[in-house]
Amino acid sequence: MESTKSIGKRGEDAACAHLTGLGWKILRRNYKRKSDELDIIAKTPDETLVFCEVKTLIKQGNLIPEDNLTAHKLRKISRTCEFFARRYPELISEEKGWRIDLVAVDIGMKGQVEDIRHYENI
Repeated sequence: MESTKSIGKRGEDAACAHLTGLGWKILRRNYKRKSDELDIIAKTPDETLVFCEVKTLIKQGNLIPEDNLTAHKLRKISRTCEFFARRYPELISEEKGWRIDLVAVDIGMKGQVEDIRHYENI
């Protein structure tokens, strides 16, 4: 059985491929601050800075990766985003600002990416 870490990495790789396919530029992956982590930091074609949380799950029944983003986790992500934004203001367009997106990745039982759902400005 595949480890949770390798499943998560596969989901992040798929999310990056999805975002670059939209013309986004990936700036950083797995940015860590203390015990918190931002999965993907990217810029959209219109220069909006986006922090992407990636949730990946092997499809089983009615479970979906979106359910793994709790209110507590979102608060932690928001704090880390605010820290990053204060530390790197040059990456933020005054006109566009920044936002947090969620990318949910379904992995099939044979290990293939089955679906990617992208939620903007969560």
